Amino acid sequence: MTAEIMAPLMFVGLIGFLLIGYPVAFSLAALGLFFGIIGVHLGFFVPDFLASLPLRVFGILSNDLLLAIPFFTFMGAILERCGLAEDLLESMGQAFGALPGGLAYSVIVVGAILGAITGTVAASVIAMGMIALPAMMRYGYNMKIATGVIAASGTITQLIPPSLVLVVLADQLGRSVGDMYAGAIGPSIVQTLLFIVFIWVVSIVRPQWVPALPPEARKLRGWALWTRVAWGVVPSLGLIFLVLGTIFFGLATPTESGAMGAVGAMVLAAMRGRLTPTLVSQGMDSTMRITAMVIFILIGATVFSLVFQGFDGGLWIEHLLGDLPGGKVGFLIVVNLFVFFLAFFLDFFEIAFIVVPLLAPVAQKLGIDLVWFGVLLCVNLQTSYMHPPFGFALFYLRGIAPREVKSNDIYLGAIPWVFLQLVMVSLVIAFPDVITAFLSTDPIVDLDQVNIQLEAPAVDATSDDDLQKQFERSVQDAGKK
Repeated sequence: MTAEIMAPLMFVGLIGFLLIGYPVAFSLAALGLFFGIIGVHLGFFVPDFLASLPLRVFGILSNDLLLAIPFFTFMGAILERCGLAEDLLESMGQAFGALPGGLAYSVIVVGAILGAITGTVAASVIAMGMIALPAMMRYGYNMKIATGVIAASGTITQLIPPSLVLVVLADQLGRSVGDMYAGAIGPSIVQTLLFIVFIWVVSIVRPQWVPALPPEARKLRGWALWTRVAWGVVPSLGLIFLVLGTIFFGLATPTESGAMGAVGAMVLAAMRGRLTPTLVSQGMDSTMRITAMVIFILIGATVFSLVFQGFDGGLWIEHLLGDLPGGKVGFLIVVNLFVFFLAFFLDFFEIAFIVVPLLAPVAQKLGIDLVWFGVLLCVNLQTSYMHPPFGFALFYLRGIAPREVKSNDIYLGAIPWVFLQLVMVSLVIAFPDVITAFLSTDPIVDLDQVNIQLEAPAVDATSDDDLQKQFERSVQDAGKK
């Protein structure tokens, strides 16, 4: 057995464990330790190589950037239960209700707003599913369109800052969270517009699938309507500015802005009279569970990646993907297909911690900007919530949908939206300015091109005889003194 085949064996073993259904965090750690022991026994690396593992684990636990995850999770958990989504959906439904597809438009817009203030898909899908789905059923919406738009609008949260995915990708790629957030602005807007255009086309081709609200259902008009809209939107925009504005203007780190967002979420809940000990306790419980899951996956991924790199797994991946036909475009197509199919079995945390560290060095060697690459992967990872068998957005919707909603409607309804998300991936590859237009234009210094020239020190032309005479004269003067 040679060292060259150990990295492929580790990767195949990981795929096998995941297909069997073992928990990802423990599968990663077990594979890493098992192959690490084999590597030491066969002499592929010395035991001291594994001595860095405790330091790597401590580095994870002391990473300030990862503190943003519990803050944003807590903020989303509070907003999920404080009634903000209900106010937004009701007011937007009244505003767009006269249009065919008006309820669907309101779901998309509210999904984008909730995405910008919660950062979690579960909060958006559950809130909109509980409120908008019964209304759509009551007014005669096609069931596949109704379930699809709710699930897809919830997944926009994964792309819109302050998305947890972008925080994790920034950490794994070694890039600024602020840059990742800025790069995701363009794709977020385009993705939202794509969804709106799709509903508009449906309203023209099949208007009976997305009927307008009847006049008796549109109770609010004029000043009363816009007051209701402002009550839902203005506080939300304030919280968005508090969280994202402080990052973009350099006033706070992601962790600090997450803390302010958590406080802001509690203020919004208090404004609606719903800030109770039970609400805070539920938010803390949800935050604890998600944060613990992330940390355990990250520790397992660290154990796996350390041993994988010990077997030169990075070189194996580089040789495997670096020489693909088509250069950068060929690499991006293969990587996105690979990530898309992995998303059938893994969620975004697992893909970010396992796959992204293996792909980033190859992308950088091909001259691909890692911020652009990270946002592209984030666009692709939206699909992990939408397609079977492990599309969590579909699970969330199934859990809260009425009994008369068939699982078949939920799964079939997701298909057009998955295609729209793949169209977005293609647009980002074809038009990279969608991401780079919002990034800083500060000049980048290529350290490999820096050439520092030092001038040689001036040499005194005084001869050795003159120096000897000066030395003797100094000695004589000193003796006289």
